[in-house]
Amino acid sequence: MLTTKNYHWRIAGFYFFYYAFIGMFAPYWSLYLKSIYFSAIEIAILMSVQPVMRMIAPNIWGWLADHTGKRLLVVQIAATLSAVFYLGVFATTSFWGMLLVLVLMSFFLSASIPLVEATTLTYLGKHAARYGRIRSWGSVGFIIAVVGLGFAFDYIAIGWLLWAGLFIMLGILFFSRLIPHTEVPAYHTDSQPIREIMLQPRVMALFGACFLMSVAHGPYYTFFSIYLVEHGYAKSAVGGLWALGVICEIGVFFLMPWLVRRFGYTRILLGSFACAILRFLLIGWCVDLLLLLLVAQMLHAATFGAYHAASVGLVHEFFRGRHQSKGQALFGSLTYGAGGMLGALASGPIWQHYGASVLYSCSAGMALLGLLLMWWKLGMAGTQQSS
Repeated sequence: MLTTKNYHWRIAGFYFFYYAFIGMFAPYWSLYLKSIYFSAIEIAILMSVQPVMRMIAPNIWGWLADHTGKRLLVVQIAATLSAVFYLGVFATTSFWGMLLVLVLMSFFLSASIPLVEATTLTYLGKHAARYGRIRSWGSVGFIIAVVGLGFAFDYIAIGWLLWAGLFIMLGILFFSRLIPHTEVPAYHTDSQPIREIMLQPRVMALFGACFLMSVAHGPYYTFFSIYLVEHGYAKSAVGGLWALGVICEIGVFFLMPWLVRRFGYTRILLGSFACAILRFLLIGWCVDLLLLLLVAQMLHAATFGAYHAASVGLVHEFFRGRHQSKGQALFGSLTYGAGGMLGALASGPIWQHYGASVLYSCSAGMALLGLLLMWWKLGMAGTQQSS
């Protein structure tokens, strides 16, 4: 019988390598694509592949996991196939070849994280507010990847990025085999069709607002690194700025149990949207003012850290029992997936024709719309059942 500490270590290890891959991909993949002479439109399309797959794949895998009751087996199959298809990046530098490889790799990679989120929250049970402390290991992995690679690429060619990604993929595959099995508890809504839960106004408002937040972040994940390099920042500085945001995110993850008790999930989300408005305006208009850019990156603690933990917590409250995996999958698909896809695809033409300041002002506008939707339908009283 494994101890609780061992269980934490196994789940944390998966988060570490999964988000290390994001730390490799999000800041530097666009730089790699630019180095092999893809245009801004092509880069935007290729960088939108992951959110597109996050929109499509999790629903398929979430249904399969809930239907078969073999959640961890689905995670392990997805991790194996994503690693196999990742090998294709070594074989192509053409646009269509890269598109095919990223589609196949992302289809399987995106399947695993909603299922692991559901597993983690089931494992924590009534202590779900502690989710952030396990999830923080993902942030640690992100920081190590983004800082280490940032310094490395000041001295070595960006092409070495492919090998870093392969190493991280093997880590994801390894820890997918170690995640502990958890029994999904029965709940009184198990016989209720999931669409009835989805059509509740508070659920629709949460998904809609979080969709807008993901649209707002699309330009950040697609062009932020290129934006900084074009304004004279070294790649090590780019890595440092990405890492600063995630360091602040880790701090918020550890504070989440207290924040949830003090403010509740809904108030935390409202504050996160307000911070996002300020953050994207600072990025768009103050890139040459390092102090204000540092402030913008510190706001990542709110715009992702607190936002993510609170939104996942609310989804866990809304979707119980046998709907857990499908609920997290739907959330990931409709928010990070569809929203991230729209944000990434729209960022290319706006960047090319209107410039970065307009692009990040649009991000701020999306965050404002999300804030208004949250306020209108969920309100300051919060919508909590178990926190």
